[in-house]
Amino acid sequence: MATPLDALLARVRACTLCAEHLPLGPRPLLQAHAGARILLAGQAPGRKAHASGLPFDDASGDRLRAWLGLDRPRFYDATRIAIVPMGLCYPGTGASGDLPPRPECAPAWRTALLAHLPHIELTLLLGRHAIGYHLPEARGRALADVLQGWLREPTPVVPLPHPSPRNMAWMKHHPWFEAEVLPALRAQVTRLMA
Repeated sequence: MATPLDALLARVRACTLCAEHLPLGPRPLLQAHAGARILLAGQAPGRKAHASGLPFDDASGDRLRAWLGLDRPRFYDATRIAIVPMGLCYPGTGASGDLPPRPECAPAWRTALLAHLPHIELTLLLGRHAIGYHLPEARGRALADVLQGWLREPTPVVPLPHPSPRNMAWMKHHPWFEAEVLPALRAQVTRLMA
């Protein structure tokens, strides 16, 4: 029997709100289940994910799965992990990578989607758009400063750099991210996936 979330997901996946601005057309990519305990809030699907129809089906996804200590089957288990990016469709490419998420998307769908995820215990914010939306007090602050605050006082909302290969320089300049943040994060993910 279809649930209210199933009905909402059908409407979301049929969305054409910003179709005229999407170079490859609309293809909302997300996964959600009312039982999910972990929420991945990214920016927007990339070109490869758009082509495959699977969120994080690219190098960023490979890196993210390594960060979390998850294989593909567990990562794509919607009953445990919800993937709801700030923009649900591939926004196109700009001068220095993918364009930001379309501004129409989050106001149209985000509140309703998150209301159907009552069991989320850990929210991972991937990149500045997700961090700015979920942690408005962090807007304009350096990610390293925000993450250092999380290390001092861990919360169930974790700001992270986007796992894009473009952020390798940031990670090299902040070796404590791999040494301190990722082990703490993996421990939380392991507990919630059990």
